[in-house]
Amino acid sequence: MVAISNNPAISNAASSTLGQTQGRGMDALGQGDFLKLLTVQMQQQDPFEPVDNKDMLAQMAQFSALAGSAETNEMLERIADKLDQLIVTTESAQSASGL
Repeated sequence: MVAISNNPAISNAASSTLGQTQGRGMDALGQGDFLKLLTVQMQQQDPFEPVDNKDMLAQMAQFSALAGSAETNEMLERIADKLDQLIVTTESAQSASGL
């Protein structure tokens, strides 16, 4: 298996991609960034020692799990915001009715 850190073309592409994402922070890296790195990795791999399919699938599964986790976190934040609004509304309705 070819290590990314040992391949200068992939390291340069990773640096280029990370340079383009500066200002967004590492938390903002998304599916497009992952696909760019994956594409460069596949283009630059040694044809006589290709990346193992299991390793490639593991990378995709990890990214998929991460994306699902991020979506879950966003949904939980929206739910928490709505609950906060509901609490404020309920408290103001109770104080207006004199309870």
